[in-house]
Amino acid sequence: MLRDNLASLRDGMRRRGQLAELGERIDRAEILDRERRQLIQRAEEMKADRNTATLEVARRKKAKESADDLISQTRALGDQIATLERELVPVEEELDSILLQIPNVPLADVPEGGDENNRVIREWGTPRPSNGVRPHWEIGEQLGILDLAAGARVSGSGFVVLRRGGARLVRALMSFMLDLHTREHGYDEAWVPFLVTRETMTGTGQLPKFEDDAYRTDDDLFLIPTAEVPLTNLLRDEVLDASTLPRALTAYTPCFRREAGAAGKDTRGLIRLHQFDKVELVRFATPETSARELETITSHAEHVLQLLELPYRVVLLAAGDTGFASAKTYDLELWAPGVGKWLEVSSCSLFTDFQARRANIRYRPAPGEKPRFVHTLNGSALAFPRTIIAILENYQRPDGTVTIPTALRPYFGGDHLA
Repeated sequence: MLRDNLASLRDGMRRRGQLAELGERIDRAEILDRERRQLIQRAEEMKADRNTATLEVARRKKAKESADDLISQTRALGDQIATLERELVPVEEELDSILLQIPNVPLADVPEGGDENNRVIREWGTPRPSNGVRPHWEIGEQLGILDLAAGARVSGSGFVVLRRGGARLVRALMSFMLDLHTREHGYDEAWVPFLVTRETMTGTGQLPKFEDDAYRTDDDLFLIPTAEVPLTNLLRDEVLDASTLPRALTAYTPCFRREAGAAGKDTRGLIRLHQFDKVELVRFATPETSARELETITSHAEHVLQLLELPYRVVLLAAGDTGFASAKTYDLELWAPGVGKWLEVSSCSLFTDFQARRANIRYRPAPGEKPRFVHTLNGSALAFPRTIIAILENYQRPDGTVTIPTALRPYFGGDHLA
């Protein structure tokens, strides 16, 4: 894009509201890319001259002719090539550093601006009135399934302990969602590591931008913020057969995010946690089909909510509210009557080839054709804490018990929490 479509790159950052922040970096990257290509070209020309001279040296020696002048020339060329290669290193390092911090370009149908331009595109279900509905932390503590004090005592703020029926509810949600996505939606299930390398985090766009928000070990491994990270990287450095696309993977994992509850926002109850559970969906598609795949993956996340009979709405995020790596995102927001808010429970995103370029995931359109980068997508289906919030607040009864959604009862082993 720096070489061929700079105007689109700059316009994408303008639509995100980041051109003022990133404009100078983009200009600097363009200069560095030009310097890089010039250095490489000069080095390649000198290598060609050296090869020609080397062949001539061999011919002269065979003919018993003097080649001292050419030998001196090849040595000088070698020194110049080494100098150019040394000059290339800091140019490439600075260029890579800048490019890794430039977000994806939003698709044309994404509204520009910030979250004030987010667009509700559809709603499902009838939101329960908030009158008389107790917030989830009250009903959860009364039922003895939510122990916020124990979570804080064991790990600090932003952590929670779920007991008895609460713990059973987590297991039920995990099995219900995984069965639905594997049996009805065609996903291959994986069990993945919860610690990943720096290269893996970089491949999906978490690094370098969000390193301060991640939990990192002393040996430079990172606790995953989402299963999207290991799932996407399962195909890193691979060239896929086009006939195998789209590919669909799913996994349950805990997720770890240091920034949860920053600045005191939504820190009560289960709304924002440093550790939470989630079932994630990841898809790999061709550029021609990826827009349709976004609708598909979003419908799979919606299906979970429909089966749980929880009122929700689908929101198309504006460019300034779209995640760093995403080109287009739908948020699914659950209605939580106890706190009187719509709460995001899923983000379904199309990354175009942004992640695939970082992770080098390609496909071959046809035998003998040049590989192209795939398009990647992911969606939460779903995050557990806010799903639990919605169940506790939408299904609570006047007697203080909570009805278990019908679709979840076979996994939970009962029809209510009491």
